Amino acid sequence: MSDALATVHALRVQAVSRVAHEDAVVVEAPVALLCNGDPFAVMMATPCDLEDFALGFALSEGVVAAADEFRLVDIVHSDSGIALHAAIPQVRHDALRRRTLEGRSGCGLCGVESLQDALRPVPRVAEPAPVSLTRIQAALAALAAQQPLNARSGGVHAAGFAHADGLLVREDVGRHNALDKLIGAMRHADIDPAHGFLVITSRASYEIVHKAAMAGIGIVIAISAPTDLAIRTAQAAGITLAAFARGEALNLYAFPERLLLPE
Repeated sequence: MSDALATVHALRVQAVSRVAHEDAVVVEAPVALLCNGDPFAVMMATPCDLEDFALGFALSEGVVAAADEFRLVDIVHSDSGIALHAAIPQVRHDALRRRTLEGRSGCGLCGVESLQDALRPVPRVAEPAPVSLTRIQAALAALAAQQPLNARSGGVHAAGFAHADGLLVREDVGRHNALDKLIGAMRHADIDPAHGFLVITSRASYEIVHKAAMAGIGIVIAISAPTDLAIRTAQAAGITLAAFARGEALNLYAFPERLLLPE
């Protein structure tokens, strides 16, 4: 956690008082992914769980088709940021020659060259196991309790995958990055995406749903609002999409039959 948080001086102003104190803030740094020595993408991310981030990003962005095609060779820290050096099959590397991405923590599509590049084909996911509303509520409560970076800084998103053995969680300043880290962690832990569901502390954007589809996740639960394109993408991918999941309520936008209500 030490690499993910920085201590800064702040002045707390309340009514007529001013109190100096030290504050913990989340670190945001440029993280570059290089494939076979060539730069592919630069994202602003929180510099923790970088092995998960590298693999998850490569999978969700279609750099590789399977985890065994990706090998993280080195992580190089410098004053400019962090470089993740990966090795991928030559056929995958050749396909990347026209693709370069420059992103920010709040944007998952910066740097695409055309409108056609922005809306990529979405794969159809395998039929996921149905899930109960009670289990979703438990996962959301667990997600809120498993965010140490956000507890200290208040500025971090989290993505969690609820499965038979519990809830796997990853955090990042960017919601897309948090999901990429989670996807990588799921692959490293050999967790089946068809047996469980995603909970995320953000809106359900197109990019979130697309990354879930690329990872084979069939149920997505977002705390905030969906976009129309996210709903259409979920319908095309066969993903159950719920949003505004707070307390005992949520809205279902695609494949609602997979949600089991209490009898």
